[in-house]
Amino acid sequence: MTSASTIDLKSLFGLKPSSPDLQSYINSLASSIPISTTTPEVKSYSDAVYFNYYSLGLSLLFTPINDYKPKTGLKLDELKIEKLALDGLDLYNNPPPKTNTSANSSSKPAPKTTSSLTQTYSSYPVNPLVIELAPLEVKDKEKDKPRPSTFSITPETTGKQFVETLGEPDRKGGGAGPSSGSINIWCEWSKDGLMVEFGGDESRGPQAWERGKDAVWKIISIFPPKS
Repeated sequence: MTSASTIDLKSLFGLKPSSPDLQSYINSLASSIPISTTTPEVKSYSDAVYFNYYSLGLSLLFTPINDYKPKTGLKLDELKIEKLALDGLDLYNNPPPKTNTSANSSSKPAPKTTSSLTQTYSSYPVNPLVIELAPLEVKDKEKDKPRPSTFSITPETTGKQFVETLGEPDRKGGGAGPSSGSINIWCEWSKDGLMVEFGGDESRGPQAWERGKDAVWKIISIFPPKS
């Protein structure tokens, strides 16, 4: 069986939903919980099909190939799975909310800020999650240093730790506007095929980028690296 704790997730790209290696990966995840079924919820569109495994904290993105254009709203047994190829993975993290232990803190519970999307997902069950990194150079304050070949991510890994290991992101966004209406900050490292959205109050609203260094990750999206 393919072990979910040791596999390079990027090695799964291009596989069909019926691939033994992909099924082995899913079964390995499920065996660590365990769950009663590994049948995904399917969301189909003409240019993308999502297999959502809520109990595993995982969503798989399949791209139609060979001119296949699925209809919207198809069920699993209505798909032509031999014409789908894995093109991305989303991993979810729902760490417990931070508590204020100050003696002056209010007994009123903190407002819920997690989106309805992530509330439906459990946390991805692999800890630590080891990501293979591209062989790039990371700028150090005093000198250049080689970046590590892998990055071990736990449910508590913060934005500061991502940047310290991966370097400054190629793209970033979110965090602007009022806390109630803004989206969470996110960073993308294109050559690593990695996009990270951060959660918690620190990652949205005014000064989100100043406070976001302490925010832990909420969603990690893994995609084919861009040159």
